[in-house]
Amino acid sequence: MIEILHDFIRSRRSYRHFDPAPIPRPVLERVLRTATWAPSAHNQQPWRFAVLTSPQSKSRLAQAMGHHFYQDLLQEGLSLAEAETRTQRSRSRIEGAPAAVLLCLDPQDVDRMPGETQQNLELHMAVQSVALAGGTLLLAAHAEGLASVWMCAPLFAGPIALEALGLPSTWQPQALLLLGYPPEKNRPLPDRTRRPLEEVVFFLD
Repeated sequence: MIEILHDFIRSRRSYRHFDPAPIPRPVLERVLRTATWAPSAHNQQPWRFAVLTSPQSKSRLAQAMGHHFYQDLLQEGLSLAEAETRTQRSRSRIEGAPAAVLLCLDPQDVDRMPGETQQNLELHMAVQSVALAGGTLLLAAHAEGLASVWMCAPLFAGPIALEALGLPSTWQPQALLLLGYPPEKNRPLPDRTRRPLEEVVFFLD
């Protein structure tokens, strides 16, 4: 039984394309409820989940972040054609997912500390807590037979994402999680290798 659970966890993969079938609301709620059981520093639970399922909300976010992404690519020296291609690919992924979850941190849940160093560490712990909730959400989605992918784009366009969706300006977007059913039921999993344990694990006596 233990090995079955480990094999299941290891079988999660990142999908960037999904079957267009909508995700039933009870399924989304179960996934989100499980995500809220992630551990958090001081049990502050600083995560917020903005769930997008309508074409309109996904398009607003995709267009707003896409414009910002396009400008960044041009500043990096990409050609107009290449910047447009990469921007359109990003927009299509967001708009094509049956559901998107903007994962945010609410700083109001972070303890106020007297010193700048301590305050920065508290914020850092809150970021870690939100990331744990996001990871738990991905595993919960996997348990429901959903495919998913983690996108870091909101880190680069946080205020723009919040404004596009009418969310509190004090929130701090951390990631965008795309969810949907796999495009093919019997599609083989991508072969994703991992570094051997002896390269990343150090047992100390």
